[in-house]
Amino acid sequence: MTVHRPTRAHGTPMRPGEHVVVIGFGPVAARFVDDVADLAAAGTIRLTVIGGETDPAYNRVLVGEHAMGRTERATMALADPELLARTGIDVLLGTQVTRIDRSRRVLRLTDGPTGETRELGYDRLVLATGARPNLPVLRGINPDPGAYEHLPTGVTALRDLRDARVVRAVVERRGRVVVLGGGVLGLEAALAASEAGCPVTVVHHAAWVLTRSLDAPGGALLGRALAEAGVEVVSGAQAREVSLDEDRSFQGLLLEDGRTLPGDLLLLSIGVTVRTELAEGAGLRTARGIVVNHELEADVERRVFAVGDCAEVLCKDPSCRVCPGRDGMGPSGLIGPGWRQAEWLAARIRAELDAVAEGGTAVLAPLTTGPAGAVRLKAHQVELACAGTVGGLPWEPRPDGGTVVQWADGSAGTYAQLVLRPDRTLEGYIVLGLPRAAAEIGLLHDRGEPVPEDPGVLLRLDGPDAGTQQETRLTPESTVCHCAGVTMGRITDAVGQGAATLEEVSCATRASTGCGGCTDTVRRLVEEHAAAA
Repeated sequence: MTVHRPTRAHGTPMRPGEHVVVIGFGPVAARFVDDVADLAAAGTIRLTVIGGETDPAYNRVLVGEHAMGRTERATMALADPELLARTGIDVLLGTQVTRIDRSRRVLRLTDGPTGETRELGYDRLVLATGARPNLPVLRGINPDPGAYEHLPTGVTALRDLRDARVVRAVVERRGRVVVLGGGVLGLEAALAASEAGCPVTVVHHAAWVLTRSLDAPGGALLGRALAEAGVEVVSGAQAREVSLDEDRSFQGLLLEDGRTLPGDLLLLSIGVTVRTELAEGAGLRTARGIVVNHELEADVERRVFAVGDCAEVLCKDPSCRVCPGRDGMGPSGLIGPGWRQAEWLAARIRAELDAVAEGGTAVLAPLTTGPAGAVRLKAHQVELACAGTVGGLPWEPRPDGGTVVQWADGSAGTYAQLVLRPDRTLEGYIVLGLPRAAAEIGLLHDRGEPVPEDPGVLLRLDGPDAGTQQETRLTPESTVCHCAGVTMGRITDAVGQGAATLEEVSCATRASTGCGGCTDTVRRLVEEHAAAA
């Protein structure tokens, strides 16, 4: 397998005292700021972070949980502006960057509350502008992205705290919820609202929900599981119009076939579009996102970088097997890859500064991509995990010589499909209603290990006599928190060093600070190893 050699910094190296400006203050930007905060505190760099929202950085992955009343605002916080200010970091909230002038290295800013404009210079620029929710083309809704703040009452996406407040008000009074879009975020919101006691209907344009991740049998069984959880799914449907009352409040969604789905809330979940406007206006290359190389550089002068949802990595090396290649990799929408980019960029800056101080050249391992992140439906009522390339039939030969293994139990509502390469490693998988098998299969996929000669043994992990067999597979090298890339070994080391609670381990390792899907496992490991210690 071809791998990249260590990256050697080129161009003008970063020097002490330079002004680093971060545009965007979401989770990825917060991670970058956190990792270079000591440099700012020591005066080695000057650091400014600009956030369009008036709220400081918070965990957007938990916005849905907050909207359903399961998570409070305090537990979502990722940054404290007062603490950052005491370390010498300038935090500008409620501020919009309207233009990047790369020739002068100057930003044009607009203050939200006052509308005043001013300029701010920079030496290095980090774009962490993220993505915005897509708006449907329907009568009653202005599809202009700039009109998002002026949607009719009761119509919203679920992207920020303001959206969460709108949803929470309806959920608390058990209002009727219509979700437009059958992706993972829409389904998670639908299941949570149903569990809270709301009548919920999901409208999806394709024949089954999670169309990009599931095949037809998996989609059909998931649809049945949703129905059993109280979520009605209207599939193969096209929305036509939003019905509003005299106060421009949502009343119902009209479909092309003439049906009207009444509701108190229309939750838009039809994907996102990367925010590339600033980059385009500055003459930077964009495709699905802001185009960057392995070093996250967006310009040839190596002064502008992009991280997180707005970054699209395009590799110039056609022989590279550890990255997406010439076709690039669009933003994944997952918090883990963005965090790793932020950490790598912070490490690069630190390496360059150290090299300048020592009179050498910074050399560090390049940022590479691992296995495709798994899609996990985080819901109490439905257990689903899938990753990689799926589809195909067991009796049809695959072009690469691999095979497809498939099980289905309609009575139990369980389904599994494994797509195997010729060496029996996993190219992709779908696992529904089998949480222990999903955990084991996920480990095999992440490690690149072959599945057993008899894949049926994996199903027995969810049998009544299985106990906790899947837990014995965890080793110190096993990744427990995929968002932050934290292994079991790091968790147990933190416990050994005195961390005795989930919160203390999370603070020490960042485990369970992302989507929250690993929280129960981390808590169990903490309890087990703390008791042993």
